[in-house]
Amino acid sequence: MSDEFDINRIDDVIHGRLRLGVMAYLSGAGHADFNELKAKLSASDGNLSVQLRKLEEAGYVEIEKTYAGRKPLTRVTMTDKGRTAFVAYLDAIEKLLPK
Repeated sequence: MSDEFDINRIDDVIHGRLRLGVMAYLSGAGHADFNELKAKLSASDGNLSVQLRKLEEAGYVEIEKTYAGRKPLTRVTMTDKGRTAFVAYLDAIEKLLPK
């Protein structure tokens, strides 16, 4: 087993399935609106809202709420801190795998 193996390096904020999906999607898209994420991740409104709040509290995403006409629009953007954390998360996962 590698000396680099350390399960404690896994970021618990990112590691949840839905939060990981949000981070993976945003890593390529940069930003997405709430309904786009909901559709891509097959998530309910409530569950996605809770998971986005956790990512926002960690500083990994920014959430901007506006209106398009009378329709509410929630836009989610990955922050620089979030991108750094996501890259570190992927690196930690890779170190758990045998070579």
